[in-house]
Parts: sequence; structure tokens; C-alpha cells
Amino acid sequence: MTNHIYKHIELTGSSPKGIEDAVDQAIAKANETLHDMRWFEVVDTRGHIEHGRITHWQVTVKVGFTLR
Repeated sequence: MTNHIYKHIELTGSSPKGIEDAVDQAIAKANETLHDMRWFEVVDTRGHIEHGRITHWQVTVKVGFTLR
């Protein structure tokens, strides 16, 4: 088994559609420049309310990736 060294960063994704889409947006954007992403952990969830309704979600995730 090979030893791995991981680095992690925090990202905040946003979406008017929901929590899962906000996470997907953050991961998709990170994938444009990061390689070997292996895991994520949701560390914070919040939203924006207008006129008593949820209009936007923000989700902060830790993303771990393997260092080459």
C-alpha cells in the first residue's frame, strides 16, 4: 500500500437550487485547477431569506486532495 499525503482547502459553493447543488458547484469549480481530489466534508450550511422564503444556499466544504 502506498503512503499518501493529503492537503485540504475550504470552499464555499452557492446555489438557488439547494444544498447539494451548492456543493456540486464548489467541487466543479475546484476541479478546473485541482487534481486528485479524494474527499469532501460539509462544515457549514447557511442560506439567504427573502420575504420569508429561502432564496439561496451557501455551503462550505473541506476538500482533500492527494499531493503528487
